[in-house]
Amino acid sequence: MIVLSGGTGTPKLIDGLRAHRPDEEITVIVNTGEDIWISETFVSPDIDTVLYLFSGDLDKTRWWGMIDETYATYNQMKKMGKTELLMLGDRDRATNLIRTNLLKTKSLTDATIDVKNMLGIAANILPMSDDIVTSKIQTPDGELHFQEFWVGKKGQPEVLSFRYDGIENAKISKKVMEALEKEDCVIIGPSNPMTSIGPILALPKMREILKTKKVIAVSPIIGSEPVSGPAGKLMKSRGMDVTSKAVAEFYRDVVDVFVYDVRDTVIDPAEIKEMGIVPVAFDTLMVDFEKREKLAGKVLELFDEI
Repeated sequence: MIVLSGGTGTPKLIDGLRAHRPDEEITVIVNTGEDIWISETFVSPDIDTVLYLFSGDLDKTRWWGMIDETYATYNQMKKMGKTELLMLGDRDRATNLIRTNLLKTKSLTDATIDVKNMLGIAANILPMSDDIVTSKIQTPDGELHFQEFWVGKKGQPEVLSFRYDGIENAKISKKVMEALEKEDCVIIGPSNPMTSIGPILALPKMREILKTKKVIAVSPIIGSEPVSGPAGKLMKSRGMDVTSKAVAEFYRDVVDVFVYDVRDTVIDPAEIKEMGIVPVAFDTLMVDFEKREKLAGKVLELFDEI
């Protein structure tokens, strides 16, 4: 089974999937459009969230960073006049330092595999590409790296447009291609469809490959609001309504089943059916492990019906 993932939303679903499938049967293809260099250290936030989920180190109160984290290095650097864009914890920084050193001689895929093995992880965790793809946000004051927009500016600037810098020349990695050739079932998790799932789908040939698979997507929108993150602003910049219907339309050519929240009164299931997609209402607000496990179980049941 393959899961397309960004940070926060999809890792919650993966947490539930682990109650139904052993880790070694789960492959996660992870967004790298938010990767960034911090203090000469290569940081891959979405990959690290997935790594820490499987290693048992993820802080599940925030759904990013590590449990029992300290910030001595960050605070000392700030005291000396060097405030980093991302607040890296000491334990998290160790992961990023090891990755950066590995990248001197290895691809991001191989470095990720080495790190996950060091952490004792059985799941297959793969960056979407070994080529650099960066989500850039165009604002009235200029273009920003996604992290500058979301963390540095707290997502406040008006979004005029966004793009995936480098996507035209990026390739699906060999390991990702091997996984896609092996597996028939793909879950598009409830991460930001624009800058978490979007870069993965924008990779040349990715949508064509997914058309040959059984694909189930879970919406990150309830009513007219995203559960979390800047998806709403980004969707509006593309002239899209902030609705699950708009998300389904974005995934239309690759998705067989679309799961939306049972409380969503904005969505019209008939409109989803007209797209050739099976609509399914379920509780997608994963506020605790029981909800995560139940949603994951429902998604797995739906694969048997495709």
